[in-house]
Amino acid sequence: MRNRVIICEASEIIANGLAEIIDSMAQFDVVSRMDTPDRLIEKILSSEANILIVNPSLFGCQGRDFLVRLGKEHPNVTPVALVTSYLDHSTLTPYSGVIEINDTRSRIIDKLNGFVQSDAPKKNDDVELSKRETDVLVAVAKGLMNKEIADQMNISIHTVISHRKNITRKTGIKSVSGLTVYALLNNLIDEKDLI
Repeated sequence: MRNRVIICEASEIIANGLAEIIDSMAQFDVVSRMDTPDRLIEKILSSEANILIVNPSLFGCQGRDFLVRLGKEHPNVTPVALVTSYLDHSTLTPYSGVIEINDTRSRIIDKLNGFVQSDAPKKNDDVELSKRETDVLVAVAKGLMNKEIADQMNISIHTVISHRKNITRKTGIKSVSGLTVYALLNNLIDEKDLI
């Protein structure tokens, strides 16, 4: 099955260049190019896209809310940030991955192949997370950074990273947005905790 990609980028030159790279890959089709995020959910539904490549700066301060909604309503869609200028690292945490303006063609292809190899999050009663791993998962889903989690739980950053590796290994989910959806589906957090 071919992966269907939507590119949301204001610059026509950047969007067209990225589309040309993606269309050269046998397993990907760019199904839409948009210059604003208006009606993006409608376009995802109508095109049955499973990858959304979007410039986070187009959202302003509404990006996190949009990605939470996207993850809940369309967990099969992988959100990828297209970074064309400096952005604070916390802006990028909800995305499954990042494509940077200076990435080479081969790097973009490698990244896209990596994005589609991770499965969408689903409810899984077989996963057994320890109490501390569950606490870290909840903190990650709420958008806390490793340092903030470490400070809140009085543990080292290295311990937080170790817990996050264990969570990824046990759940098979690599992205923050995927972990957030997993936490929601498994009733570890409430939707109001994310706002």
